[in-house]
Amino acid sequence: MFTTTLKSAVVALAFAGVSSAAVAAPVAYKFDPSHSQIVFKINHLGLSTTTAMFSGFDGNIQFDQEDPAASSVEVSFPVTTLLTGWEARYDHFMSPDMFNASENSDVTFVSTNIEVTDDTNAKISGDLTINGITKPVVLDAVLNAALEEHPMAKTPWAGFDATATVLRSEFGLGAFVPFVGDEVEIAISVEAMQAE
Repeated sequence: MFTTTLKSAVVALAFAGVSSAAVAAPVAYKFDPSHSQIVFKINHLGLSTTTAMFSGFDGNIQFDQEDPAASSVEVSFPVTTLLTGWEARYDHFMSPDMFNASENSDVTFVSTNIEVTDDTNAKISGDLTINGITKPVVLDAVLNAALEEHPMAKTPWAGFDATATVLRSEFGLGAFVPFVGDEVEIAISVEAMQAE
């Protein structure tokens, strides 16, 4: 859900100081689905925190090493890949009360701007679409590490985290607000590799 431009900014930051080769144009990178997750949390009646996760998704990054702010990212995945750990909760999340998966199955994020704030941080703005509704979102991204060569894959690799908070009611997912929290905390952790 939040799967965005943030990724491009951070990957851009990652490689800006790592590779000595000049790059004249953006280079394609792709997510490592086995090490990319989106976790979200919602307060339940002030009693507990409900957590769920998307994992195993793909995404594409165009990384501009000379001008990281010129990078971009796009992510799309079906909401039905949600992991909740409890079948009844999953069924409710897929219902018209929440994601309305039978009508609007895809979650997408498309970056629109990257603001590099220092050597390891960036703010990535983008359009997040959930339940057929698109809203602007800003991701706070931090570079975890960047490798010129992954020790096993033998290709450039980067990893980063990002966070954001959205109001689910803005995406037509406002069932039971305010008893169930409107604010959704999103935490993203992603690895990306240079595409072949």
